[in-house]
Amino acid sequence: MGTIISLNISRKKGVNKEPVESVRLRVDHGIEGDAHAGDWHRQVSLLAEESIDIMRARGLELEPGAFAENITTRGIDLAGLPVGTRLVSGEVELEVTQIGKKCHQGCAIFKQVGDCIMPRQGIFARVISPGSLHRGDSLEIRE
Repeated sequence: MGTIISLNISRKKGVNKEPVESVRLRVDHGIEGDAHAGDWHRQVSLLAEESIDIMRARGLELEPGAFAENITTRGIDLAGLPVGTRLVSGEVELEVTQIGKKCHQGCAIFKQVGDCIMPRQGIFARVISPGSLHRGDSLEIRE
């Protein structure tokens, strides 16, 4: 079982996501108010804080949301989950749809250190069951 360390949204694409205390998730949409939400397979993005720590060890000062992830977790090897895995927190259920992504040109993190973890360790999910998430909520794997 893991923990939700941070919930992050942005109203526009191409900017860092800002932490919020709670979010509401909708089926066939993702997180209400987030620019990346929509009826597609990458409705919600997740990244483990353990992955962010790898970049912090290189001297970067990074806050949750710096990699444009919606949900920052601790205690789950997200990148090791197979597509189709279900993640549950309270009434919310997500299904992992993609591991990693192609890094877009001009990523600020890549420019600083010559590497970015989101393409290898970030995951994406779609909303199966709607509801609210709060910072500090538990997150468990249901296979």
